[in-house]
Amino acid sequence: MPPGSRRSDGELLAAVTARDGRAFATFYRRHLPDVVRFLVRETGDREVAADLAAEVFAAVLLVAKRYRGSEAQSATPWVRGIARNKLRESRRRGRVEDRARRRLAFEPEALDDHDLARVEELAGRGPGGAADLMDQLPPRQRAAVHSRVVEARGYAEIAKELNCSELVVRQRVSRGLAKLRDELTEREQ
Repeated sequence: MPPGSRRSDGELLAAVTARDGRAFATFYRRHLPDVVRFLVRETGDREVAADLAAEVFAAVLLVAKRYRGSEAQSATPWVRGIARNKLRESRRRGRVEDRARRRLAFEPEALDDHDLARVEELAGRGPGGAADLMDQLPPRQRAAVHSRVVEARGYAEIAKELNCSELVVRQRVSRGLAKLRDELTEREQ
């Protein structure tokens, strides 16, 4: 049995809040099968389900401090709620994003097995992981990435709040994610 697998979900999420990467990895492995099954059943598309699952666990990583269940209680309903919200947001924004992506000539990102394995690997990094790297982004990029990825808000809504164009928000998100990816790639070498 892997270390930490006997810890309750509440204990794991408290440790995640304290930036314990191993606790996040344990929580991730514990809940990933349920999240993926749910999302595959709802979407009928494995690639979309994998993409949404990544969004779900990115949100878990960043909002673990909001978990209010008891230590003995399973966090499955809480995680499932995050998954339902990500699915709803995806459906709501899907058509608009697809049209915008075609207009801007952006191709959607495809996730492969290596990408999914990398998410799992990065989840176990602890200090210096994705949450710490987010803090190192320039404030405008951090705000755009947080609004888009964590809060799953639409580009138009973010642009209105930040008083800029949707294209500028897209650039900030793209550049912020590229910086995160580059930093993580550099650390892997």
